[in-house]
Amino acid sequence: MTLAPYRLARVRPLEAAAQNPGRRSAAPPPLPEQFFIRNDAADFTSPEGQIWHVVETPFPTSAANQNSAAREGWTLGATLTEDEFTFLAPCAPVNVFGMAHNTGAPGRALDPQAFHKAASSVIGPGDAIELSPTVGYVDPEAELTIVIGRPAKNLSLESARSAILGFTIGNDVSARDAQKSDELWISAKSPDTFTPLGPWIVVGLADDGVPISIVHNGTQLAPASSDDLGWGVDEILVYLSSFMTLQPGDVILTGFPAECRQISPGDEVVCCVGGIGELRNPVVAGP
Repeated sequence: MTLAPYRLARVRPLEAAAQNPGRRSAAPPPLPEQFFIRNDAADFTSPEGQIWHVVETPFPTSAANQNSAAREGWTLGATLTEDEFTFLAPCAPVNVFGMAHNTGAPGRALDPQAFHKAASSVIGPGDAIELSPTVGYVDPEAELTIVIGRPAKNLSLESARSAILGFTIGNDVSARDAQKSDELWISAKSPDTFTPLGPWIVVGLADDGVPISIVHNGTQLAPASSDDLGWGVDEILVYLSSFMTLQPGDVILTGFPAECRQISPGDEVVCCVGGIGELRNPVVAGP
């Protein structure tokens, strides 16, 4: 039996930043709080869609993806409304992958090829994409993004789906000038803030025919579909797991087949993926 899709999110209590005011100690401050929450409402904007419940981490073997110690109002099963927390990137990945040349059918004429993005480039919904004064031309790329749920190696087309926890939205921010001079793309894809993720993971999403688009400063750009990708989700998982073990919480940005537009400080970019929602980030001048 197929279960109805539901959402998982990683969040921080709004009052977490106010904990331990005036703290004086030689010991390092505690790690910022984080909790995983779940919502089963089909309509994300309905009153029921705004009510969440604290759940166990969906990544029990990942140290970076554990719930903080329970406290009042934040115990398992506790009910929360969206004015009580801020959404974080929906997971803390060990590995962040993108798929090169996967923007359409011509990509199938090439062997599948992935690139690595630094995990330190990940930010959450509402966080600012920072552009340095020397970065040059930068594009956003809205992408259907796979979230890995279990350790996975040597997957087959038949077993690939068993490794997927769900899907989120990724923005593969790309510095095009650096991409031309850096054949490994590390300086183009991995600057700080260049991988916004979120706002949540949808578990059970049917990923065929999913609309993908960008809204740039309020202007809707030409959309496309996940069906326009050269290599599909199952094929991508078979390829990546053929040479490495995928870890719980890892994310794979599958490719961007739609229209994009150069971004500059002062802009706002909204990545839209059907069945998941919107990932909204401002663009600011960085150091």
